[in-house]
Amino acid sequence: MGITASKDSGKPRYLQIAEDLAQQIKAGVLAPGEKVPSESELMSRYGVSQGTARKAVAELRPTGLIDTLHGKGSFVKSQPPVRRKSSDRFRRSHRRAGKAAYLAESEQAGKTPGVTVLYVGPADATGEIAERLGVDPGTKVLSRRRLYFSDGTPTEEATSYLPWDIAKDIPELFEENPGGGGIYARLEDNGHTLKEFTETVRARLATKQEIGSLALSPGSPVIHLTRSAESEAGRVVEVCDTIMAADQFVLDYRIPAGD
Repeated sequence: MGITASKDSGKPRYLQIAEDLAQQIKAGVLAPGEKVPSESELMSRYGVSQGTARKAVAELRPTGLIDTLHGKGSFVKSQPPVRRKSSDRFRRSHRRAGKAAYLAESEQAGKTPGVTVLYVGPADATGEIAERLGVDPGTKVLSRRRLYFSDGTPTEEATSYLPWDIAKDIPELFEENPGGGGIYARLEDNGHTLKEFTETVRARLATKQEIGSLALSPGSPVIHLTRSAESEAGRVVEVCDTIMAADQFVLDYRIPAGD
């Protein structure tokens, strides 16, 4: 392992060491799945204190390059991110082919998708969800909460909310598996042809609950994506909150240059 961190660079030593380790990961010197040098190894190689070695590893965690497992150490992440193309993932042709968005994009990335349904049933709309759906706060809605996996690794948790007056007439929406093409295909099968999707993307640090559900290291960033699905009739027929492990995705947007 090459040692490139220089005492004369002007940067704190822990940052120099973190940058050196990051370069080794990106260059493949530290291979996917390989254990990152322990604190004692870093102390010996770089001639630093335990505190400096510890801060160097802590600096790497939010980058998404490593995973830290309690009692086992830190390891180089083995999964390249899924490229999520907003202009492609909700194509009607995918739904007609029986593929929900997550299935379609996972296959395009060469990954094996998986999903665990955490809850399907009624819920009272919070103020924010009610506003996005255009209903009164406290109104009953259908909630669908799922945890998605890529090659066995949890990558995102998503909760959809649908107006009860629409959902109650579509029994498949109450099933764990709503059928080929997912809930959007079932909405369109029942006359709610979709016109457009609106997404808002925010980045923040993961909460304690999100760290647990997505198997993240403490201090890891997540992408909080909110989406609204509007029908041709001008009604929002579903809103979705998705928490995504930031290092597992690249969000790809196509933006027209004309008026």
